[in-house]
Parts: sequence; structure tokens; C-alpha cells
Amino acid sequence: MIRKEIIALLLAGGQGSRLGVLTKNLAKPAVLYGGKYRIIDFTLSNCINSGIDTIGVLTQYQPLQLNKHIGIGKPWDLDRMNGGVTILAPYMKTERGEWYSGTADAVFQNIHYVDEMNPKYVIILSGDHVYKMNYAKMLEEHKARKADATISVIDVPYEEASRYGIMNTDGEGNIIEFEEKPQNPKSTLASMGIYIFTWELLREYLINDHVKCDSNHDFGRNIIPAMLDDGKKLIAYRFEGYWRDVGTIKTFWESQMNLTERVPDFNMFDPYWRIFSPNPIYPAHFISDTGHVETSVIAEGCMIYGTVRNSVIFPGVTINKDTVVENSIIMSDTLIGANSEIRYTIVGENSVIGNNVKTGEGEFAPSTYNPKVYNCDITVIGSNTVVPNNTVLGKNVVIDNYITPHDFSTNVIPSGGFVMKGDENS
Repeated sequence: MIRKEIIALLLAGGQGSRLGVLTKNLAKPAVLYGGKYRIIDFTLSNCINSGIDTIGVLTQYQPLQLNKHIGIGKPWDLDRMNGGVTILAPYMKTERGEWYSGTADAVFQNIHYVDEMNPKYVIILSGDHVYKMNYAKMLEEHKARKADATISVIDVPYEEASRYGIMNTDGEGNIIEFEEKPQNPKSTLASMGIYIFTWELLREYLINDHVKCDSNHDFGRNIIPAMLDDGKKLIAYRFEGYWRDVGTIKTFWESQMNLTERVPDFNMFDPYWRIFSPNPIYPAHFISDTGHVETSVIAEGCMIYGTVRNSVIFPGVTINKDTVVENSIIMSDTLIGANSEIRYTIVGENSVIGNNVKTGEGEFAPSTYNPKVYNCDITVIGSNTVVPNNTVLGKNVVIDNYITPHDFSTNVIPSGGFVMKGDENS
């Protein structure tokens, strides 16, 4: 096998619990985004656009849809004999089987895969961020400065810095200190979870970390601090483009609403940096004589008989006559009945919204189900769910996946209310 200069390890096993019912049966990287993509498409596309053609995708939580989506990697030109894409799931070893216990442990458990490729460098990536980035430029800086590790950072507002791992640097961009979600951050350079390591050195640190009982086996908490303590050369690579962690209901909704603007912050129409994804087999979308669309993203196979404003509509959605969909995200193959008003709502795949249904009604109220997750004006309806005719849903309401009309004890769910089947984490 030809030795690869660099390969990518894409961490795609996250549960994404802050997205609530959207990730109850689905890994966060597999969540639909932007009208025709899944979140992982952006990282995979970055790799192929950057000239990286060997990618190991490390899966764990609810991997079925993700595995199906990636397949043999054909949409990204990754269906190759020498390299390409490989799904790396936890498996039974000779002694025992175990789940990945941290980001570093996930890579450690796949050392054999990396050794087989025998790269000089590895890039560690997350599969749950939305951005466009040329990793080749980051690699150039890593090599030019003879770094042991290069960490991509982005400047964030000071009031948000405590949410991230913060890299403190000297005047030359060398990382001198790492702080994990500090209460009083010393800088605003947030780690993007993108690391380039010289493989021979990283391999040594992964093996040493594996035997430490008190380790979280995490890159941010353990591997990077250990390298700093040992005086290794770690540098910060400043990224100035669009990058968004869409890990909450609010950020997930806001970032997609931005796509409906005339010149969005994140331009998916860039012909020089294409976003690749499996292409659904649908006919062109249809807008009837009663249909009306304003500043929205409408995908293939949609049939619009009502009004759509400032919304993202995925493939195969039908919106019936005299219905208004506004400031909402409607995922694939959903049917919305007639005379309904759907506002500030996310609707999951394969759902049915009945006739004369209203969502996003009234004033905001805190969630009575899970206020840490559902804490904005957005109402969330899960996938494969049927909302019966004449139902009114307030703001910040959550409806579980696979809900049927029989699960509704009333046709009015006030703001902050919910209809759930058992514990969300079950």
C-alpha cells in the first residue's frame, strides 16, 4: 500500500443530547441540515476538497442511519481501494469489548487502522460542526513550523468563551496553556476540535494515556495538557471563516434560518467548494397556482400549495392549500395538512401534521419536560410523528418521535408543554 502523508480520523459517535428528540434515535452527525445534507457532509466534503482521500469514521451512538448515509463513500469520491472511507465502530477484542470512553480512547482503539495506513500525520476531526475549511493549509503551517501538534482555533466573543476549550498563546502563536471551559478565560481563542498531530508522537501519547486509570482519555482534557507539560511544540492555527457548533436547538435553528438570507454567512452555493452528499431520487419541486414562496430553501420533490416564508424545506415535503409555514425547518417526506399555521417549528422526517393545526402559538414559557434542552421559542416535533387535526401547540413545546394521535390527551399543548413516550434518554 502506498504510504499516505496524512489521513483523517472523523469522530462521529456523539449523542448530541442537547438536540433533544432530534437525536434520540440518531447520531448528531447524521441529523439533516440545510435542505438536503446531513451535518457530517460538511466535514467529509472539507476532506475531499482539501485533498485528503483516506478517512476513518469513528461511530458509536445510534450509527445505523450514519452508516447507511456514508455507505462506500461514493458521493465524496471516497469509494477507493487505496484509502477511501472506512467505518470504525467499537468491536470485541480478544480479551473484551468496550465502548469508546473518550475521544483519545476512540483513536487508541483504532491504532491498528492508522498503522496500516502508515501516515506521517493524522488530522482529528469532529463530525458535528458546520463549516468550510481547507485542511491542506493547516497542514502546511504544521510542517513549516515543525510542530508536534497544531490546533485550529477561532476567536469567539468573550461572553461565550467559557463554553469552549481555550488556547492561550504567546506572541508567535505557540500554545502555552490550555483551559477547559474556564469561568474567567484569559483569551478568546476557542478550540474547534480540529487537531493535526505527527502520528509517531501521538501514538506514543495514546498508549501512555490508555493505562492511566485517572484519565478521561480525551484530547482536550488529557492528551493536549500532557504534551504541554512535556514541552512539546503546540501551535494555534487561526481560522477566520464561518464555523458553527449546531449542538443546541437554538443554534441549529438559527444557523439554518441564516441560509434563507440573500447572502448567507455560510454560502452553500460556492462552486469552488462544493458540499457533497448522496443525491435523493426525487422529481423537481412543484409550486402550484395557490403556492407562494419567499426567501426559503426548497429541495427536490416538494409540492407547495400553501405559503412558505423564511423556511428550510427538505425533499419530498407536501404543504397543502391555505397553510402557512414560516421561520421553520420541515424535514424530508413530511406532510402538512390544509389550513394550518406552522411557525418557529422544527418538524422531523416522515411526520404528518394534520389540518387546522397551529404551532408556535402564544408566549414563551419554560419547558416542563427538560428546560436545559428546550429553552427557546422553537417548538420541536420528532420524526415519524402524527399531529392530529385541530391541534394547537404553543412555543417551546416538544413532541416525541413516533407519536400517534392516541398519545394526545388534549388538542391544546401550552407553551413549554410536551407529549413524550417514556424517558427521552431511554
